[in-house]
Amino acid sequence: MTTLAGRLTHGFIPAPAAGLGAAVLIGVVASELGRMVPVVGGPVFAVVAGVLLSPLVRSRSGALGPGLAVAKGPVLQVSVVLLGAQLSLGEVLTAGAASLPVMLSTLTVCLTLAWAVGRWLRVPADLRTLIGVGTGICGASAIAATTPAIRAKSNDVAYAISTIFLFNVAAVLIFPPLGHALGLSQHAFGLFAGTAVNDTSSVVAAAGSYGPQAVQYAVVVKLVRTLMIIPVVLGLTFLTRRRTGTPRPTGEPARPAIALVPWFLVAFLGMAALHTAGLIPAVAQGGLHQVALLFITIALGAIGLSTDVPALRRAGARPLLLGLILWAAVTVTSLGVQYVV
Repeated sequence: MTTLAGRLTHGFIPAPAAGLGAAVLIGVVASELGRMVPVVGGPVFAVVAGVLLSPLVRSRSGALGPGLAVAKGPVLQVSVVLLGAQLSLGEVLTAGAASLPVMLSTLTVCLTLAWAVGRWLRVPADLRTLIGVGTGICGASAIAATTPAIRAKSNDVAYAISTIFLFNVAAVLIFPPLGHALGLSQHAFGLFAGTAVNDTSSVVAAAGSYGPQAVQYAVVVKLVRTLMIIPVVLGLTFLTRRRTGTPRPTGEPARPAIALVPWFLVAFLGMAALHTAGLIPAVAQGGLHQVALLFITIALGAIGLSTDVPALRRAGARPLLLGLILWAAVTVTSLGVQYVV
């Protein structure tokens, strides 16, 4: 692996292609293993293999980084867009509306506990806010959107992302067996994954291991949940400026709320609109779904390869304990509210 990485990063193949090629290799192998052991699924094999191999590529992270970033970013985002090819706008709106009670409950519980438990554990205010929004909304994307709003330090951002990532991996490995043990239907598990898992990649990985209907529903729920970034970030911006007494600088343009909406969410809705209009042939829908699953597996392989295990150790016990408590609370709330409703 190190010999191959060395050849890839010393002029034979451009650096972006080297990192992307490593992720594709893991993704293809993991997809084949997923077909052989469908109860586990390709995405789980990919993320586990990536994490196990990550120490071998840490020394060349600078060279492989650009390609891994492509796999974790655009490749994953395109996979989400492609999943829209099998959904109509009516199904999207119905799923989004039906998931609101569970979604709002998990978000409220998560943010409240982040403030209360974080103070009790003496986790710094910015760090507990980042872990709270990352767990309650959409992982690293919410952390990135919140960082300028609260003017968080880079160390806090790194700790929060490392903490969130740990429980993303745990959710991918634990939630599918938990769903089977609880006898959850495809629809119920999709709602569970969409409201209780952090990053979009992990939502799709966990639900993809459970079944095709679960992953479609989970993606819709997760994308609706992502919209919660807008009110949360706007509220945090207001509270931060009020607390510090520093208004927005004169030369700094106001950031419109629409800028907080990920582009792939809009593209996903556009793909669903094409499906609603009958412009996507039925014969193509299955192929697009398979391509989407392969892209997801490639992205999970890249995420695994990018794992910074030393950073998780440096984060210390308190942020990890807070992340664990929030993750468990969101899990229990999602299942509990779904049961009651």
